Amino acid sequence: MNITRRHFIAGSSSLMLAGNWASDVIASQRLKKNLIVIMLRGGMDGLTAVPFIGNNQLADLRPSINVEGAHKIDGSFALHPILRNFKSQWDEGTAAILHASSIPYTGRSHFEGQNLMETGGLTPYNDYTGWLGRGMESAGMKALSISLPMPLLLRGNIDNDNFYPSKRPMPSADVMALLAQSYHGEDGLMRAMAKVRARPVSMATGTGDNKDIDSLAKTAALQIRRKGGPSVAVFDLGGFDTHSFQGGDKGEHANELEKYDRAIGTLKRYLGTAYGDTIIATLTEFGRTVAQNGGSGTEHGYGTALLLAGGLLPSSRMLGDWPGLNKEALYEGRDLAATVDVRAAYASIMGHVFDRDHKSMCRDAFYGANLPDLSKAIFG
Repeated sequence: MNITRRHFIAGSSSLMLAGNWASDVIASQRLKKNLIVIMLRGGMDGLTAVPFIGNNQLADLRPSINVEGAHKIDGSFALHPILRNFKSQWDEGTAAILHASSIPYTGRSHFEGQNLMETGGLTPYNDYTGWLGRGMESAGMKALSISLPMPLLLRGNIDNDNFYPSKRPMPSADVMALLAQSYHGEDGLMRAMAKVRARPVSMATGTGDNKDIDSLAKTAALQIRRKGGPSVAVFDLGGFDTHSFQGGDKGEHANELEKYDRAIGTLKRYLGTAYGDTIIATLTEFGRTVAQNGGSGTEHGYGTALLLAGGLLPSSRMLGDWPGLNKEALYEGRDLAATVDVRAAYASIMGHVFDRDHKSMCRDAFYGANLPDLSKAIFG
């Protein structure tokens, strides 16, 4: 049974895969390129993942959580030592970093920030669709969510599908037929039941919870690399809200970065040649304060770093305009400033992967926002 759906979401705490599934074939016959988004919930600290080493400012501000064993990548920046796979991809020329970037949100609330990082809007709880879902819709693409409920990031205005496999077997064909007959007048229910009846049996069975990021990444990679397989995947990782005992080379934040790093390593390994047609991007709601707090952690901040990997990148490079860590350069005197609206990067990435122009992505995915075109900077 071939997989004909090109889009799916893999949630690190909710995904259960039992086999293959089938659905609509994308109308476009373009060369298949792949986009994988890894959401890092809690506020990923860009200064821990990619510390500034141009002077001693960061070390002075973070005496007990400074990253001592970072791997230098240029004269000003280094990589956290736990990011071994990312460093390997950097050395191979298939990684990039957009530092001092963020969504345009400064309220420092997880709930509001995570809502906006998924909707791509400016007002919390004002939108009911996600920027990725709208971008895919603009390109004539549909989504299948393997989680409950449909993630906001992937929701579009179209009737996207989602399911949540369980250990219980799905109702028999006879039972489903009787239900369809009994509720013939309920159009919404009938559409939902038609989707369920069209799915292979393997979609309705599960093997229990699977929280192993390696297994999820392997599953995603093997499905993406298949002919006619999905071309969009989303992972959801949490745990980056490290208010205390954040750690430097080791610790809570390093542990979460290690999960991300394992994911991109496994994806590269199992994507095979499809890695060359793939880009993997991170997404988080905000960064952390530049200075550590009294609990050897950090508070909610603003600017952070966007990590990119994949063979669609022509070379490894640092992107963005670094504002510096001087007091006057910090946002409200405490946070790394964001000099780039990170939505510009997502619009540019979707345009490249979905073969759409940048203006249409800004119009359809980000409500017509006037975002700079970073296509040449990222892919040029």
